[in-house]
Amino acid sequence: MEENRIIIGIPKEKYLNETRVALVPKDVKTLSADFEVYVEKDAGINCGYSNEDYINSGAKIVDNVYNYCNFIFKVRKLLKEELNLIKPNSYIVGFLEPFNSNDLINYFLENDITSFSVELIPRISRAQNMDALSSMSTIAGYKAVLLAANYSIKMFPLLMTAAGTITPAKVLVIGAGVAGLQAIAISKKLGAIVDAFDPRPATKDQIKSVGGNYIEFSIENFEDKSGYAKEVDESIILKEREILKPYVVNSDVIITTAMIPGKKAPILITKDMVDQMKLGSVIVDLAAVSGGNCELTKTDEVFIYNNKTIIGYTNLPALMPLDASNLYSRNLLNLFKHLTKKSKEVKLDFNDEIEKEITLTYKKQIINPKLKELLTKK
Repeated sequence: MEENRIIIGIPKEKYLNETRVALVPKDVKTLSADFEVYVEKDAGINCGYSNEDYINSGAKIVDNVYNYCNFIFKVRKLLKEELNLIKPNSYIVGFLEPFNSNDLINYFLENDITSFSVELIPRISRAQNMDALSSMSTIAGYKAVLLAANYSIKMFPLLMTAAGTITPAKVLVIGAGVAGLQAIAISKKLGAIVDAFDPRPATKDQIKSVGGNYIEFSIENFEDKSGYAKEVDESIILKEREILKPYVVNSDVIITTAMIPGKKAPILITKDMVDQMKLGSVIVDLAAVSGGNCELTKTDEVFIYNNKTIIGYTNLPALMPLDASNLYSRNLLNLFKHLTKKSKEVKLDFNDEIEKEITLTYKKQIINPKLKELLTKK
């Protein structure tokens, strides 16, 4: 094998209930023109792609891609039992969860593995076509509304019938990032009255543009340079709860999306607030992966509390794996083109904001500034 030649591998995801695949056949076809591509048997079966689809796109189907490949495309981070499969001096890209994966980072450092974490892609215009977090948030926001509508005892739209008028559902969306804005838009399309809350002043026009009613409340300097919310002190959270309470107790459906990168999600809906909600109301807590915005959320469970439903699923994109995989795959393809500068080898430039932010480890060094600071403190 020619030294330093990139050979791409797409393993089947091993996480429980993970149905997505890192690369879909149409993007494999693009890459196979210049690179060898190996796909683990049945890697795409759960999102509608057969082994034959990959073979027809130029890939080779094998039982273990790690035996052949030095650039691994993943959706989720490696599980402990997968760590010893990846070769030293390899590359890996995926949602690697760097801030709570010390064992993984140490393994990468010890084995000189270059790792790229897609959740760290900066929110800048030239990185938009690589922004996997936004792509998955779009899917999550959409699916959250469908789940809420499915579990709700009330229909979303206004209906006038011979038997009487059905009033529209009242939906509250907390957090107006990509997932929140999508949730507002889909709820509105289904006919609900949608109120939305986000303390970042810049979100007011965004909320209104997708049909939401903006709940007035703003804090200056509440977002970081990437556009994400920053951590605030308890007094601000108490004020947010006070403003949200009347909307919470009067809503039929609540979708929460408020998260702070690398931190525990703020509790914005307390048990006391849930106690005062309508019977039959539904909360879909998209922040469950970070602990949840609702005090009663149970991770990856549908929890019925006093005839109120609280949904804490942490991986909604995996419930819509076809479109989630297609979007994610194209994000990775664009990122790979950026990293290789459209050549046949990885050419990293840490003066480039994208590469500096997404690179966790390189030549046995920590590159990402936040990760470096976190590990230095420990």
